[in-house]
Amino acid sequence: MSRLTVMTWNVLFGGQERFQAIVDLVAARRPDVLVLQECLGWEEGDRFARVATALDLPPTPPHAHLGRGRPRGSGACYHVAVYSRLPLRRVVDHADPARLGHVVVEAHLEAWGRPLVLLGTHFDAHDEDLRLVEARYVGGLVRAAGPGLALLVGDLNSLSRRDPYPPDLEDLLRRAEVTKYGLPPRFDVMDELLAQGWVDALRLRPADARWVTAPRERRGVRFDARTDYVLTSPDLAARLVAAEVVPCAGVSDHEPVVATFDG
Repeated sequence: MSRLTVMTWNVLFGGQERFQAIVDLVAARRPDVLVLQECLGWEEGDRFARVATALDLPPTPPHAHLGRGRPRGSGACYHVAVYSRLPLRRVVDHADPARLGHVVVEAHLEAWGRPLVLLGTHFDAHDEDLRLVEARYVGGLVRAAGPGLALLVGDLNSLSRRDPYPPDLEDLLRRAEVTKYGLPPRFDVMDELLAQGWVDALRLRPADARWVTAPRERRGVRFDARTDYVLTSPDLAARLVAAEVVPCAGVSDHEPVVATFDG
């Protein structure tokens, strides 16, 4: 496989009545590596398997894995699903309750004859300090994995100062009573990840001008954000062809992000 497409998407509370539309979009895009967040209830029933079928993959190792998120206070488990045409040679679920909001799926693959470590995750939605702990945890996983290509993919619930936010973003968030990003809004998590050496695929090679993955309206106030990322190691970034935000027409409250790499 010389060309590799990677897609991340938060499907919102497991998909529920929107699930067929989710499957249809996945089948239309046919990514080689797919990481889905908020896979609530996927340990039961056939939703996990139906996504694999849409990709023409078996819903079993080494091509599909459901990373089990730890239960939240409500009892809900925000699982992370990983699908890959390249065999997942080894998979580890990290769900440390002291340092992770949900789960980090660490999957080891081989691409272009080189080892590739994929980290698929969903960072905490409540507080930048908690997400900063997660970002540093991820950095430790990559250092432990050793040299090789690397991907960090998922809903990081974090803002990047490299995105074109309006000057009045703080005012918009205050009027909308949104505090999850901090007030004033903070960029610590993405600053930390970029300092670790990660490269933001959408900022490096955007296919077009779209960048918003989390359009929101609250209390009559519209504010647009990006919290969904495909981040790469520098050596993998050299293979990046393009990255794009894929409109999903309201199928979820997040838009997917797709990055394409070439050998």
